Amino acid sequence: MALWDRIKESASTMQTQLIARKNDLKSGAFRDASMAMCALVAAADGTVDPSERRRVAQLIASNEVLQNFDATDLQRRFDENLDRLAADFDFGKVSVLQEVAKAKKKPAEARAVVQIGIVIGGADGDFDKTEQAVVREACFTLGLPPHEFDL
Repeated sequence: MALWDRIKESASTMQTQLIARKNDLKSGAFRDASMAMCALVAAADGTVDPSERRRVAQLIASNEVLQNFDATDLQRRFDENLDRLAADFDFGKVSVLQEVAKAKKKPAEARAVVQIGIVIGGADGDFDKTEQAVVREACFTLGLPPHEFDL
């Protein structure tokens, strides 16, 4: 199977699993951690490209699982995390990973946050090495083994 097909299949599988647990994913910790994960993936290469920012914002708005939350609030949280990363990526990453860590207490939410990162990273068909690296780092932050997600 070609890499492109594996990425699409993996992102699709993750999205299906997220939808199945949609009713369990309504906490503020999950909301905050998810938006932090989206920002990490969007800025994974150390820059925040305006087109990528828009693309991720559209994915957030259209993601069925994230529709449990107010779209304007999600956008604000996503933008705040991106702004931290844009101002100083290394320092901002520490702060954003602290947001991701909010989901650590509930394993189902922690896994869902990682899955959202994979869905967002694979949405353009190219879940590149820098995106994989920040999702892997989030796994460690959440106490989850990266190999569970093929990272």
